[in-house]
Amino acid sequence: MRKSDPGKFGDVFHALRNVLEKHAAGLADSEDTSTKYCLEAPVGPATIQSWGGKVRRPQIPVAWVDVGKSYVSYHLMGIVAPSVQAGMSTTLKAHMQGKACLNFTVIDDALLSELDSVTAASIAAFHKAGFTA
Repeated sequence: MRKSDPGKFGDVFHALRNVLEKHAAGLADSEDTSTKYCLEAPVGPATIQSWGGKVRRPQIPVAWVDVGKSYVSYHLMGIVAPSVQAGMSTTLKAHMQGKACLNFTVIDDALLSELDSVTAASIAAFHKAGFTA
């Protein structure tokens, strides 16, 4: 069971949540707790095609921030787009875990500023690719 207190990562979670919340226009917040904030959008044609032509659910997660045991995860589904990756600094890329996740234990203003730009580019790229309507 997930704890409801962000604990030692509360400041990191709130900073990352604030970045994500700036980009919530046109998206639905499907979860908003003290340890998770998730934005979803209606499925687009690329998503339906990847599901074999059948709609499995009306909305899909686009981006979310989640407190874990050892770090705060910031997930951006559109970050895999080459155009988004090309614009990322090596400092921000060092926080990547897997293809669409960045992990943070501390944060600074420069990273928050860059993450703000990357979030906008990621959400736009995900939509442009047709994964969201």
